[in-house]
Order: sequence, then structure tokens, then C-alpha cells
Amino acid sequence: MLSSGAAAAAHAPRALREVPVLGPGAHVAMVSPSGPLNGPHELERAVATAESLGWTVSVGTHALARTGYFAGDDSQRGDDLLDAMRDPRVDGIWCLRGGYGAARLLPRVQQALPDMPPKALIGYSDITALHAAWQRAGLISYHGPTARSPLSEFSRASLVEVVQQRAPVLWRAADASVVRGGTASGRLAGGNLALVASLCGTPWACDFRDAIVVLEDINEATYRIDRMLTQLRLAGAFDGCRGFAIGHFTDCPAATEDGGRTIISLIEELAAALQVPTLLGVPVGHIEEQWTVPLGAWATLDADARMLHVHR
Repeated sequence: MLSSGAAAAAHAPRALREVPVLGPGAHVAMVSPSGPLNGPHELERAVATAESLGWTVSVGTHALARTGYFAGDDSQRGDDLLDAMRDPRVDGIWCLRGGYGAARLLPRVQQALPDMPPKALIGYSDITALHAAWQRAGLISYHGPTARSPLSEFSRASLVEVVQQRAPVLWRAADASVVRGGTASGRLAGGNLALVASLCGTPWACDFRDAIVVLEDINEATYRIDRMLTQLRLAGAFDGCRGFAIGHFTDCPAATEDGGRTIISLIEELAAALQVPTLLGVPVGHIEEQWTVPLGAWATLDADARMLHVHR
């Protein structure tokens, strides 16, 4: 039987397992687990970007497929993703875009994860569903740019720092709003709000206990953001979280014909309810200048200083 001290240590919050550093020469597989690309030019740009980072690239068989609003049907998208997960030569998986569809692959992904050697996953938006699976398997993953997107100097520098160098980072979000001051440490967890809410009640629901919660979204009316945050609060999803590092809500209109509320009013309400340090407007989300966030890594949020320190 464990002593009380040993029991406390066994259940102490901690970071998830690291995945391989994707330094020059790493083999990166590009797949489309969600929405379709707009043509070969986007794939060509993605490959060129990866090669400029010194990576060897392989491309999923169905990367350019299209079935309705998917990059191929579930079987095709799932086959490409599982091939990359199972290939021992592949060090990391860079998702070509978001869109919609990754959650439909979760049962197959979950079956493959136990036998997969730890490998990096990069992407955001709809890729939040896959991040949730990686976290469930105890692995760090990277909430960062999708491969088809042009990389700004800022976004490239963050990607290199976090994924290729695996350096501890001290970021300052100078333009963020301090919603609630204070300092807190915890695992980084979260992603796209709509996906986080959609996973609530499933085996892949995000675990925010002892976490610094990272959220972002796009093209959602403010009342829908309100509804998703309320759903998560009522479900107890945020119980025990340590703080919020909220990114951008891009193209999210505040008003409808019935009236409106601001995003900051929603986040103020959330921070007051949870009583935790909270920033709004950190460089995360559907924006050109974005951090690559290692979900599952341990971090310290200093809301008063608008700083996030990621410990590696």
C-alpha cells in the first residue's frame, strides 16, 4: 500500500510524454484527415515548406481526394492517417488542413495508438479531435499551423523553436487582454472550441483538470460561443483547471437581430466563474501570426505579465 506521500506523488499533475524532435532529416508524413485541399498548388506549397525545414516528406495517397466536404471518404482519410501512424520510418504527421472530418476517424485512430511509437502530430482547428486522441494516449502534440498555410516569419520561428528545437519558451502576448490576473501552472490542453465542445460526453473529451486551457475558434456567432462555453461549464469540463490562455475568435460577429454580446464579456464571465488567471487574445487560432503550442507540456501562465512559459 502506498504511503500518503507516495500516493500524492503518484497522482501529482505532470506533463505528458514527449514525442521525437523533428530536426533536419526527420521524416514527416502529410495527410488530409479532414477537409479537402483547393488543388495541387496547396500540396506543392506544403511540401516545399516542409522541405525548407529540412524534413523528408511523404504524402498520403488520398491527400488530394475530395468527397463532398471531406478529403476523400472516411476509409480513405483513415487509411492515410493510419499508414502514417504505423510506418516506423515516419517521425511526425503534419496535417494539410482542418475543415471537418477528423472526429469521424477517432475509433480507428484509438485502435492504432497503443501500437504506435510516439510521433509528433501538427495541426489545429478540426485537428483538435486528433490532439484529443494523442492526449488520451498520454502524448504531447502540437497545436500549430496546418501544412498548406503559408508560414509567416513569426509562425515559422515558433514552429522551429517548439517542434525542431524543443526548447523551453517564454512567450509574451503583448496584445492580449488581462481578463483575470494571477499566476498558475498546469498542462496545456484544448484547441478549437467547437471541437472541444463536440467531444464532450465522448471517450475523447478533453481533460482540463490541472490544465492551462487553450481555446480558439472561427466563424461562430457570439451566442454560439456562449452556448459552447456554457455546455462545457455545465458538464463540469472546466472543473479543476488552473487557468485560461484564450486565443482569437476570428470572424465571430457579436450581434444578431436579437442583440449581441462581446467575446470579452463571455470570457470575463468564464474567468469569474472559475476564479483562475485568464488571458484573452494570445496568438493562437485562425490568424497569420500564431504560436505552435505543445499540448500536454507543462506551462506557467502569468496573466498580469501577459506571459506563457512552456517548460520542456
